[in-house]
Amino acid sequence: MNFNDLKINEDIKTAIEKMGFQRLTPIQNKAIPDALDGRDIIGQAQTGSGKTLAFGIPLLNKIFIPDKSPQAIILCPTRELCIQVADEIKKLARDMDKVQILAVYGGQAIGRQIRVLNKGVHIVVGTPGRVIDHIERGTLDLIGVETVVLDEADEMLDMGFREDIELILRYTPKQRQTLLFSATMPDEIKKITRMYQNNPKFIKISDSKKTIPKIKQVLFKSDDLDKIDDLCKLIEYYDFNLWLIFCNTRRRVDFVYRNLKRRGYKVDSIHGDMTQKVRDKVMNKFRNGNISILVASDIAARGIDVSEVEVVVNYDIPQNPDDYIHRIGRTARAGTSGYAFNLVSNYESHDLVKIRKIHNLNIKTKKIPSFEEIEHIKNKKVMDEVKNLIENNDLDDYVKVVSSSKMDSIEVAAALLKIIREN
Repeated sequence: MNFNDLKINEDIKTAIEKMGFQRLTPIQNKAIPDALDGRDIIGQAQTGSGKTLAFGIPLLNKIFIPDKSPQAIILCPTRELCIQVADEIKKLARDMDKVQILAVYGGQAIGRQIRVLNKGVHIVVGTPGRVIDHIERGTLDLIGVETVVLDEADEMLDMGFREDIELILRYTPKQRQTLLFSATMPDEIKKITRMYQNNPKFIKISDSKKTIPKIKQVLFKSDDLDKIDDLCKLIEYYDFNLWLIFCNTRRRVDFVYRNLKRRGYKVDSIHGDMTQKVRDKVMNKFRNGNISILVASDIAARGIDVSEVEVVVNYDIPQNPDDYIHRIGRTARAGTSGYAFNLVSNYESHDLVKIRKIHNLNIKTKKIPSFEEIEHIKNKKVMDEVKNLIENNDLDDYVKVVSSSKMDSIEVAAALLKIIREN
């Protein structure tokens, strides 16, 4: 199905076109029509499957702009995901006149959020803790909410937000529409759906091969002591612009960041112990291309959605198989292709075997590039650029300079290659 086939506001269709989307993803195709009809939804789909548009389009389609009280609330597990979802909804609403969307989360001054809420907001995107804070202060009234979205519900429960979610739901009208999206469906999620949803439609897009078809996954064997050197070899050999590197702990994040920084790479790091201000600053640098490598922990990277990420590297193999899918889903966004590299030490081999088996993944094994292979690929890159210049540019003036030097042209070319490679 194409987005133009949907019975939605023309302004939303225009915004979708500007965002570059044409055909619906499987989760969108199955969820949007029923959500537009007002039905409750349980959507089980992995990260990168297009969930935000799956709930964002129906939610926006029924916003009544003259009413400036909250008509929809979206709950997210982390500040990063909260910001990402709010930004995506804003893009969808760019051509809708005066739709107000506000992200509320801890780590940001609450006074600013209160001022915006007092002016009038149609859609609130928030983390459970900060939403409850506003409810208790009397700055957020959910009595007019028509739609509640629980995004990445399994992650919210893992982080201990169940009581907060249930409290927030009790502040909303019983006749609301509730849309729940989750990568996994543990018993706790099922209990919430039974208690707080009305005859929901269950949609499952669970086959990993369907949700990540364009990610080439590679295993590189590496001793733990050699991992940082092997990582650098991969960075030197593969010509990618944006790298996202995952580690299992904050200490490992710091270790990898310091070592890459010391070797001259444009790198920064992000983990859960950083303040929100610092995390926002780092993410902006990554989105803007001011750094080419971001080293992250799982909790901090939950909301990372940078469509240009070409490769995800698992510096440490995650122990939770679902975390692997969440991680590699940060590449190959919006229909593009991507790579997932796994640096696997002997003691991690079992974890990757388990992940591969559970998700039925095709992971190829390759050797870490040698120094000679790295040199060859770098020289080839320069020579390809030279060939392109010769074929597409007027070099007559430069040919005259080389000819008049009376030096051997082959040696001149070799010397110039040496200058380029060593500077």
